Amino acid sequence: MKMKYCFSLIVFVFFGFATVQAQNAFNNLDANGKKDGLWKGVYPESKRPRYEGTFSHGKEIGEFKFFDDTKAGTIIATRTFNANDNVAYTVFYDQRKNKVSEGKVINKLFEGEWKYYHLGATTIMTTENYKNGKLEGLRSVYFPSGKIAEETYYKDGLKNGSSKKYSEKGFVLEEATFKNNQYDGMVIFKDVDDKIVSKGKFTNGKKTGIWQFFENGKLTQEVNMSNPKK
Repeated sequence: MKMKYCFSLIVFVFFGFATVQAQNAFNNLDANGKKDGLWKGVYPESKRPRYEGTFSHGKEIGEFKFFDDTKAGTIIATRTFNANDNVAYTVFYDQRKNKVSEGKVINKLFEGEWKYYHLGATTIMTTENYKNGKLEGLRSVYFPSGKIAEETYYKDGLKNGSSKKYSEKGFVLEEATFKNNQYDGMVIFKDVDDKIVSKGKFTNGKKTGIWQFFENGKLTQEVNMSNPKK
């Protein structure tokens, strides 16, 4: 009986120790109840891996990986935390491991320059600038060839300032000014052959004053948009 008891005790202690070791491998809290060490999260329903990364007394450090909810467990994002501030350099990926976008996140808000890529390619589709999570400054859009397609200025998340749209041949298709996300000021529209189609003035998003309309680059009509006739 004593031998059986000792054997059972040894087995209990061994497996108990192994269980404690397994529990301490990840998802631990420090003395103050803050996440500490390696943490792994799972999707609630599938229980598949959702993320993994390291905490230091409640603060994320180093690289965190985020996975999609599939058997493959493809990495769909990474966040690399700077130990000296709250900046997390974030990269999003598609299912084929191509970059979708990348940039800085501070306190869960986009900050600074962000880059977006054409589908399944390494060529940049869009560059944007953020301040406190809102678009600020120049936003540029590019064709797959790398040529500029659009340049628009933003302030506090809204279009404010000059804006140009280009054809792939480099012609300016639209030259305008925006105020609080609406056309405001003189605007020129052209076709793909660089010929003027129309031009005139906008006020708070509405056409006002004399507008000129063209065909094959020649003036064909002038209309007072402040008092238009049929």
